[in-house]
Amino acid sequence: MGEKTLTRMDLSEAVFREVGLSRNESAELVEAVLGHMSDALVAGQQVKISSFGTFSVRDKAARVGRNPKTGEEVPIQPRRVLTFRPSHLMKERVAAGNKP
Repeated sequence: MGEKTLTRMDLSEAVFREVGLSRNESAELVEAVLGHMSDALVAGQQVKISSFGTFSVRDKAARVGRNPKTGEEVPIQPRRVLTFRPSHLMKERVAAGNKP
């Protein structure tokens, strides 16, 4: 399995090739979309992209954890975490890509 990572530059290059905007306009478009998504998540809203998945922020309560090396109990502070739930179509597409 390849270790290639899709970057912002890759996305803007894809927009440049597919849509025909200039490279600068493509990069600005990608940045604007990611900025809107980030702002919505910071505000506690869900970001749902049809046929892809849903990003949401979840509040996790304080709890007691355990250091795996020492077994010592350690308090874990409450925090907000970002979650992603893929759509059924995305799950099927990824699973189909794993078949030999």
